[in-house]
Amino acid sequence: MRIQVRVKPNAKAVTVEQDGNGLIVKVKEPPKEGKASEAVIRELAKHFHVSKQHVRILRGIKSRSKVVEIITD
Repeated sequence: MRIQVRVKPNAKAVTVEQDGNGLIVKVKEPPKEGKASEAVIRELAKHFHVSKQHVRILRGIKSRSKVVEIITD
């Protein structure tokens, strides 16, 4: 499944929220050196109960707007 994700780095709390057709993922990590993207992968894996290897950023690796693929078994 592919999901449109909006990332909010440097947040005070880590959350995954529904927003229309996509998700808003708030992470504590800064948007430097891919740290926020790694945190997004980790949080989406937790949210969908899959391993991190099943979460892949298809578009927007350096952007706040991302398209993420979740592979469910």
